[in-house]
Amino acid sequence: MPGALFEGPGEQSACMSRLHLHLLSDSTGETLEMIAKAALAQFDNADIVRHFWPMVRSRQHLDRILRDIAASPGLVLFTLVNEETRGLLEERCRALGLPSVAALDAVTGALETMLGQEAKGRPGRQHLMDDAYFARVDAIQFTIAHDDGVAWEDWEQADMVLAGVSRSSKTPTAIYLANRGYKVANIPIVVESPPPTALFGLRRPLVVGLTTAPDRLIQVRRNRLLSLNQAPETAYVDTDKVSREVQYARRMFADNGWPVIDVTRRSIEETAAAIINLFNERVASGDTTPGGTKPI
Repeated sequence: MPGALFEGPGEQSACMSRLHLHLLSDSTGETLEMIAKAALAQFDNADIVRHFWPMVRSRQHLDRILRDIAASPGLVLFTLVNEETRGLLEERCRALGLPSVAALDAVTGALETMLGQEAKGRPGRQHLMDDAYFARVDAIQFTIAHDDGVAWEDWEQADMVLAGVSRSSKTPTAIYLANRGYKVANIPIVVESPPPTALFGLRRPLVVGLTTAPDRLIQVRRNRLLSLNQAPETAYVDTDKVSREVQYARRMFADNGWPVIDVTRRSIEETAAAIINLFNERVASGDTTPGGTKPI
């Protein structure tokens, strides 16, 4: 989501000030995110706040982003091929005294020299409109249409179905997987409202249970209530009730032989990677029934 904030890797270091990292792309920003993630992996306990700005293709859009950059100054990484947009960004960064780095310039320049030709400045040219691209678009559309238990009649068409109590990272994990080309549905596990019986008879999809520590879940839910300006003390965050919810979900996972992933200390990327590994193992074995209840 444009402008969304993501806490950086590692625990906060007491001796290190917070760094705002702004990522601007004229396409989906997937390449830029991968570059930033690979670079950040080289630093321990870095306190980073990432600001992600994809599809930057107009002066008006860039002006709005620049106001946010001025409000949260830091390092600016970009993949912009439009000369006017790029020039304006670099000019404003210089005026603000902020470093700006064109993430692909060095590689592109070296290729131009070795190949004896000039690079074609086309936004998102690295993502060709091939079959894989359209499959990913289809996966994203499917996943969005099957969020939070919606359209359960189509679950058999999914590659994966994620089950878990409210605020156990089902939706963000599903969207991340969809961007990798997987069709994903998700269903909240609610004690008072059992899921559709269709969930228990699925053959094609891999059903995965997501669980988390009750105290961490309460913290996440309380922050959610505060962000919505709602009372922070309700049954939604009651310690006993939340513990019963988590236990109810875990019993359901075990009774149905679904693999379980504890997301308490996992990032969305780590959870998704574990699910993909389970999916690939299942495909390789030729098994059509989810198996394994050992938490990952």
